[in-house]
Amino acid sequence: MRTPLREIPPRVLTVAGSDSGGGAGIQADLKTMLAHGVHGMSVLTAVTAQNSLGVQGAWELPVEAVRAQYRSVVDDIGVQAVKTGMLASAELVETVAELLATMDAPVVVDPVGVSKHGDPLLAASALDSVRTQLLPAATVATPNLDEVTQLTGLVVEDEAGMRRAAEAVLGFGPRWALIKGGHLAGDAVDLLTDGTEEHWLRAPRHDNRHTHGTGCTLASAVAAGLAKGMGVPEAVRAAKEYVTGAIAAGFALGGGIGPVDHAWRLR
Repeated sequence: MRTPLREIPPRVLTVAGSDSGGGAGIQADLKTMLAHGVHGMSVLTAVTAQNSLGVQGAWELPVEAVRAQYRSVVDDIGVQAVKTGMLASAELVETVAELLATMDAPVVVDPVGVSKHGDPLLAASALDSVRTQLLPAATVATPNLDEVTQLTGLVVEDEAGMRRAAEAVLGFGPRWALIKGGHLAGDAVDLLTDGTEEHWLRAPRHDNRHTHGTGCTLASAVAAGLAKGMGVPEAVRAAKEYVTGAIAAGFALGGGIGPVDHAWRLR
């Protein structure tokens, strides 16, 4: 008896760097996608030697390797959403932006600038390429407050500052900006806006230092929601709920900052 074919799950592509410790980067992206019931695929842009204490080394892949991975996946398998993370250099940012310009699937851009430990993951020379080429390709851009400062020069200290930051980020061309206010005191508050609609997303702050990978995880969860047909506000709200639970369940790993728990709903 022939087994009936299963329905193909939505497909999401992450274009990002590897975290050898498994808490962030490609590894976090694929875990998040699995937890959301989508099929995750990857374009590796860089390899890092990384653990709970920090980033000990990083090596970019050649542009040709990044382009070949992307074309291999997109031309044969196809994608319903793309998420970008660590792109490291201006050359890689420009290559990925050029590739994204050829497709019409939603794109979530996490403009990764520094690691959880403060290690630089994006060359200063690449910032202009992020502003002028990558962000215009984004359906949703998801900078944290440090990345807002890198991109716009604004230092955000309160919710009014988050609104100004969103306006500045939208000026670079993404359809939506999700300003992550997790570095502020009080509840963990994020602002999602397209310049017309405004959605404030609040969650209790959990007393847990093990938060490695939150940015990658949130952006991947948003991409998964978009691939499943959700609108942007719905996808972001669902992603915020998932990440809040993952932070609450974050666990110690090694001698430093442990990861969020991507499988918290399954345990």
